[in-house]
Parts: sequence; structure tokens; C-alpha cells
Amino acid sequence: MSGLTTKDHAELAEIFNKDEARVDWHDETLWWIRAKRDKAVHNIPGWETLRETASQIKNNVLSNLNQYLVQFEANAKANGITIHWAANGAEHNKIVHDILVRQGVNRMVKSKSMLTEELHLNEYLAENGIDVIDSDLGERIVQLAKEPPSHIVLPCIHKKKEEIGELFHQYLGTPAGNADPQFLTETARHHLRETFLTRKVALTGVNFAVAETGEFVVCTNEGNADMGAHLADVHIASMGFEKIIPERKHLGVFLRLLTRSATGQPITTYSSHFSKPRPGQEMHIIIVDNGRSIQLGRPEFRNSLKCIRCGACMNTCPVYRRSGGHSYHNAISGPIGAILAPNLDMEKYADLPFASTLCGSCSNVCPVKIDIHDQLYKWRQVIVKNGYATATKKAGMKVMTFTLSNPAIYHTGGKIGRWVMKHAPFAVNNKLNPWYKQRDMPEPPKESFGEWYAKNRKGS
Repeated sequence: MSGLTTKDHAELAEIFNKDEARVDWHDETLWWIRAKRDKAVHNIPGWETLRETASQIKNNVLSNLNQYLVQFEANAKANGITIHWAANGAEHNKIVHDILVRQGVNRMVKSKSMLTEELHLNEYLAENGIDVIDSDLGERIVQLAKEPPSHIVLPCIHKKKEEIGELFHQYLGTPAGNADPQFLTETARHHLRETFLTRKVALTGVNFAVAETGEFVVCTNEGNADMGAHLADVHIASMGFEKIIPERKHLGVFLRLLTRSATGQPITTYSSHFSKPRPGQEMHIIIVDNGRSIQLGRPEFRNSLKCIRCGACMNTCPVYRRSGGHSYHNAISGPIGAILAPNLDMEKYADLPFASTLCGSCSNVCPVKIDIHDQLYKWRQVIVKNGYATATKKAGMKVMTFTLSNPAIYHTGGKIGRWVMKHAPFAVNNKLNPWYKQRDMPEPPKESFGEWYAKNRKGS
């Protein structure tokens, strides 16, 4: 279920685009969520002040991260929580496995955690004989389908209800052809109830970790993280080190921003605070680096560590909406994933920063003001300079550089192009032209802007 592939974004997007009906409702559904976000933020006074405040808090965190992490560790330990540090996915996964082995169990329940998707925890545990069940409904659906999530908030947004009904029929024994959402949700609830009651170890993600108090907060709409954590004898929380915020009072800023940006809700149904294990329970927090310190040391890209995983950039992105999350071949998809992934492996993810129109809509909706489209542009430059651009892209850039730096050739090329589009449209309206695959070519203008300007400026 790792989702690893040798295909790039363009090839995977083309596969997704073959089902036009799916592309259309995927696009419309995500835009509907974006519209809900807009209504929610317009109903709250001082929204831009909240965004700026959150951004500045995160700036402070990134500038003083070592101090806050040490403070958080000390306070969490004082609360009776065991702290682990993991430099990468291999260390994190081994820590989880070792805890399970010490407990003598081979089954675990897990709430939605994009960090564990990033670290491929499920696959690692399966290889070591551990059965893991994802308790978030969307995550459970993609787990049954043996697919990675396609969205960080809506993991199965790419699935039609009929496909979910078939998965439930195959794995959970529901009647064939029943795709009623209420029935499927009730089925999942009964299926997961037995899981919560019988799993001794539960793993959750972490939305925010408070340095001042040593507590952490988990936000869900289904209550699955609470069920797992409260019924289990051992609670493991996996967090990227950027989840730190300085003080508890800062939670009010981020909780007001998070769900409005994600789904247009005023707040998550459950915002659960965990500060200490209950009597007889073990609580572990695994603080993970996995390339984050490298990103922190890159001045042009460190702002990406502000991300609170709301998914707003995905919901607004015209490329993501019409190419699907799996086209990004990375645990975190969409615009934010396209600036996080190259940090982990520049060569493998060299295609992702180019999967953007650079329209800036992602930056406009980001609740913590990450300059996403600027970072996408900067990553393109870094990737080309490091030699990871494709041969086709390199050749195209050289041609455009030559053309744009020679006015005579540029103007002549424009005239030829307009003539061809007018008198021989078949020369550009064909499959050899990538732009023609998903769109109609525009009608050629009667004259270029340069010609119009030369003709009209005399009278101005």
C-alpha cells in the first residue's frame, strides 16, 4: 500500500483524467469545500489577524525550536510520558515495533496520521507480523483498497460511494450493490467498535504539542483517536518536531484556523488534550525528524514547516483538483506536498514543483501564510541547477531562453504561430501538442500586442 511508482505526475494525472466523470466530481467537490472555507472565514472577525498571528507564532517556533523541544520533553516526562526521538522513518518504526513486542501483542489500532503514512509504518509492521487497523473511516477505506490516502484531510475523496460499497461487500460482508452512505457508515462503526475494544495498543497522530505544559492535542471529527487512546493500555503518539507551539493560549489561534481552513467547520468535533497517562496506562511520544532539520536549514524553504495539515491548498489548487492526489506519488500530495517532497528526495520528486500553474491561490488560503507558490518556483530553480530536470524540459527551456532573448526571433515566431493557427490549425491541434490534450487552443489574435502598441501609441 506504499503507492510507490516510477511514473511522474504528468503520466499519473493522465491516467486519472481518463475518467472524465470522476475528474469532474472530484473537482466540483473540492471546490465546494473551498467555498465552504470562504464562507466560514468571512463570518469570523479578524481572520487575517489570526493568520498573521499564527504565522508569527510559527516563525518564533522555527527560530527557537531546540529550546521548545527540550522544554516540551522535560514537561512531558514530568507528566509521566515516555519520550522517544527518531531521526528517520526506520528509527520511528522500530520504536513502535519494540513497544508492541514488549507488550506481547501483534495487533494495533491507529487513528489518522499523515506522519506514519510518510514513514510507511503500516507496511513495516505488516512485514513484522503486526496487524494494524486504521480507525479513521476514510483511512480504513483506502486501507481496504490497498491504496495510500489521496488527501491529507479527506483520504478517500477519489472514491465513489459505489466503489466503497463494493469494498465493504468484499471485506466486511455487506450486501452486494448497497452504496447507501448512512448504511456504510453504520457498518464501519460496528466493524471498528470490536477493534477498539480488543486492541491493547493505540497510535494517534499529533496536531499540536504545547511546550509550556508537555501536553498534545489531537483533532478528529469521528472521535476515533479518543476511542483508541482511552480504551488501550498503551497510547503511542507520533509527531513531527514542527508540531510544537510555545504556550497553551496559542491553541486558541490554531484551533480557530485549522478546521475552517480544512472543511469550513467552526471547529473540529473533538479537540482532545492528552497531558498524562491515566492510572495503569503507558503513554509514549515519538518525536520525528525525517528530513525536517534539513528543511529548517534551507532559508528559502523553512516556512513549509509551518504547515498545520489543513489541506486548504489542495482544495483550491486547480491542478490537484483535476489530477488527483495519487498523481503526486508521495504521502503528502497537492501544493504543500510538492514543496515538502523534494526536500526528502530531490531526484525522485523533481517533477512535483512543476505540477503547478503558480497562480498563488494556495498561498492565499494557507492559514499560516506559507509562501507556497513562491517555494514551488524556487524549487524549480534548485532542481534545474542540480541537474534533475528532464531532458525534454531542459531542451524546452533552452529554446525559450534563446527565443525570449532575441526580439526579432520572438516577433517572427509570433507571426508564424498566428498564421499556422489560422490557416493550418491541424498543425497545433493534435496529440503531439500537450496543451491540446485537455483544452481547446485559442483563436489566433489578428495582431500581436507589440503590433497594436506600435500602431496606437502615436496617438497617445
